[in-house]
Amino acid sequence: MGLLFTLTLEKLDISGAVRTGILTGGLGAYTTFSTFSIEAYTLFQDGHLFKAASYLLASVVLALLAVILGVWLGQR
Repeated sequence: MGLLFTLTLEKLDISGAVRTGILTGGLGAYTTFSTFSIEAYTLFQDGHLFKAASYLLASVVLALLAVILGVWLGQR
């Protein structure tokens, strides 16, 4: 994040809010997804096929249900 900030975003004429959104939103999402992927991969590699599949399915389904609930609540 520091490297991206220094090499690119610091030189651009953008607001602090946009810079923060790019750094924490973009990189934060990327690192979270990377962690999710590594955890699933490690479970598969360690032979925990059911745990890995359950982890993947539960993570995706629960995230989707949370979005649906959020949209529903937002429309109320």
